[in-house]
Amino acid sequence: MNTILIPLISVLYAALDLYYWAIIISVVLSWLVTFNVINTRNRFVHMIGSALHAITEPALYRIRRFLPLMSGIDFSPIVLLLIVYFFQQFIVQLLIQLQS
Repeated sequence: MNTILIPLISVLYAALDLYYWAIIISVVLSWLVTFNVINTRNRFVHMIGSALHAITEPALYRIRRFLPLMSGIDFSPIVLLLIVYFFQQFIVQLLIQLQS
């Protein structure tokens, strides 16, 4: 059982790690667009922004329903990063228990 479960949990951990970085890149990209450092008329920037928005926005939307803007600052990405970190630590502890 552990021979199947440990690799599956490791893949889940890697997927959460990729999602963590997608959130960070999405936030930085939104800042760059807001401050007019990069232009979304560029096709490549638009493609990357659309893909990141499609990946991260469903989870961020659910958090925004409960967490309002505070002084115009959106804290939902921070909350989502903390949730992803929590699940990563849960997976690490699960892997430790499975290997012992």
